[in-house]
Amino acid sequence: MPITVTAPRDVLTATGSRQILPQLTAALLEASGLTGNSFFTSIVGGTVHLLAPEDVYAGGTNRPVVMVELKLPDIGLPTPEARAAFITAATDIVDALTAPGHDRNDTWVNILNAPDGGWGLGGHAYTGEALIAAATAAAQTADTR
Repeated sequence: MPITVTAPRDVLTATGSRQILPQLTAALLEASGLTGNSFFTSIVGGTVHLLAPEDVYAGGTNRPVVMVELKLPDIGLPTPEARAAFITAATDIVDALTAPGHDRNDTWVNILNAPDGGWGLGGHAYTGEALIAAATAAAQTADTR
């Protein structure tokens, strides 16, 4: 489940640019109720794109917007409450990892859902049912240890 962070250079602190993806991954796992699930954890990844400040815009004007985009199957974060929990957590994480003066309103979080069978890795398209089965199997394996 790719997480893409796009930010103007120097808006994220040096530590922030290294810690944002691990912290967003933890927030996604928590909002999904799947913290500790080895399968689900293994399929969350992402990238951080640091752009020249003059290349970031909002409302048609140059502004230091930090954008967090999460792409996941349509079964991921299935309720408005789960989506809201991730959005709040992601915004809090950005707040903690940006330079002083970053405006919370300049943090945008966008969740995109792939249709059933429209998400995959390793050349395998996963249906929602297959993802649930894999996550359930990982949880059961962990419970028997």
